[in-house]
Amino acid sequence: MKIAYADCFSGISGDMFLASLLDAGLPLEVLQEGIDKLNLGEKVELRLSETHKGVLRASSLEVIVSHSHHHRHLADILDILSTSQLSEHVKQTAARIFTLLAEAEARVHGETIEQVHFHEVGALDSIVDVVGAVIGLETLGIERLYASPLPYGAGTVNSDHGVLPLPAPATLEVLRLAHAPLTPSLAQVELVTPTGAAILATLATFERPSLIVTGLGVGAGKRDLPWSNVMRLIVGETINNGNSEMVQIETNIDDMNPQVFGHVMEKLFAAGALDVYLTPIYMKKSRPATLLGVIAKRQDEATLAELILRETTTLGLRVQPIHRYEAQRDFRLVSTRYGEVKVKQKIINGQVIQSMPEYDDCVRLANENKVSLIEIYAEVKKQPE
Repeated sequence: MKIAYADCFSGISGDMFLASLLDAGLPLEVLQEGIDKLNLGEKVELRLSETHKGVLRASSLEVIVSHSHHHRHLADILDILSTSQLSEHVKQTAARIFTLLAEAEARVHGETIEQVHFHEVGALDSIVDVVGAVIGLETLGIERLYASPLPYGAGTVNSDHGVLPLPAPATLEVLRLAHAPLTPSLAQVELVTPTGAAILATLATFERPSLIVTGLGVGAGKRDLPWSNVMRLIVGETINNGNSEMVQIETNIDDMNPQVFGHVMEKLFAAGALDVYLTPIYMKKSRPATLLGVIAKRQDEATLAELILRETTTLGLRVQPIHRYEAQRDFRLVSTRYGEVKVKQKIINGQVIQSMPEYDDCVRLANENKVSLIEIYAEVKKQPE
């Protein structure tokens, strides 16, 4: 399994995390194409450069926007995501991050989620940071993200709400909701931003994994500090130590409207399920029923089990640890006469043995060009490897 560890000894912001993904191998053109799919109506340009923070080399990302409207509600951002051309996984994951931010802001200011005005985190550059983080992890094939404890200092920060104590109230609330571990710092500046905190709180497990290192990305912070102000993203493969990190969740359901299964499947995938399957079965007295099965990471077991119990009529679930063998995977962009398609490559012993176009990209091109989905697949297969 491909994993990554966010080493945040100097904190984290959205642009630091995104710069580390780019430094680890995320192509800038792939990220730019993904951001363009948001259809923001305003020009967004991404500029990547190399810099030094102290004695360390790092990548620095600049998000250049023409004019950004800073005051957005959660509904505004969710509408931007839902009407974009991004994949459903990216839309739903980014929506989870912004919903967490809204929950934190609502508690801090004593408002409802609907009333919350996003200020700094509603700006275009923050939207780019959140959406870009999800695109980057998906493109690099990172299936599980881990993170170090986060540093917190003291002092104050200027914001659209006025002068606030550090850690910023919204940041601290996000970290509280995630039960994130914090470590003291002597810094008198903001080390962890609300956007950076929300990305990790939503996507990461706060522990240090065992892994075989296969890549490294170093993202630069904007400030010059007495130490090297960078975030390191350590990319690697899990070490098989005999302990299963995967679970299989199953339940038999014979008393539910079959139309509900589609809705439940969508919610399970959005909550982290790696696979969901439905199998027709017969139960006692020859009653027709459906076996609902889920393959998931162990860390998501409790969340998915609760979702199934809440969203279906079942009264109980079966859970068992499982092992699986996996081929390596990678992604590349293929240019066709209809447009670009992301292609997933299956790799064994360093050799590409199979390529499969991404379904969402093919559907988008079929709709845009008013041709059949089969024709898009055929066009992709014509292109050289």
